[in-house]
Amino acid sequence: MNRDSNSYTIIYASVMVVLVAVVLAFTSQSLRTYQKTNEDNDKRQQILRSIHVQATPNEAKTKYDALIKDAYLVNDTGEKLEGDAFAADVAKSFAAHEYPVFIATVDGATKYIMAMQGSGLWGALWGYIALDDDKNTVFGADFSHAGETPGLGAEIATESFGNEFSGKKIFQQGEFKSIAIVKPGKSAIGQDYVDGISGGTITSQGVDKMIFDSLSGYVSFLTSKNQ
Repeated sequence: MNRDSNSYTIIYASVMVVLVAVVLAFTSQSLRTYQKTNEDNDKRQQILRSIHVQATPNEAKTKYDALIKDAYLVNDTGEKLEGDAFAADVAKSFAAHEYPVFIATVDGATKYIMAMQGSGLWGALWGYIALDDDKNTVFGADFSHAGETPGLGAEIATESFGNEFSGKKIFQQGEFKSIAIVKPGKSAIGQDYVDGISGGTITSQGVDKMIFDSLSGYVSFLTSKNQ
């Protein structure tokens, strides 16, 4: 075949495209198991941080299995559902009115961990919040983001921000109020609150809305005497 012909060029380019596609597909498939393991361990680390437990990726599964005693989904009425709480895509689960719950035992005390998801300035926000066995007082919280501004909105992912929530209550006199995120120096009437991130107003507002919207789905579960 004439290597200077248009036909040769087209055939050569087509073969190379197919070969590269096959190699990339094989590589992606080969790495998928490792990617899934990393994703699962990252989720375990986030859940553990909500109960003040730090773990490396290699430690995450062992510590998670030791501390998380149960995990399930609940619906709007607080009833347990069939399904894998850990494997659930939180955004899709919330859309279907199914909410993941993780039950941990920390120093002999029960902690209820709920998932959260929302949006910030540049993308998705998510996190986990753990309540004491009164299903009201916050034991701990952990927040993550897809692309908030470093040094500003991204500060929600720091341990110091999550620690602000400890001891706050989501119910006031039996009524769900959530926890407000306010500008530093400001306050919120009728509910517990924490200071937002200086210079990260929109991200802070996103966290505020995320907490309220996410925990709203758990209200029946948290007020039920049967769980």
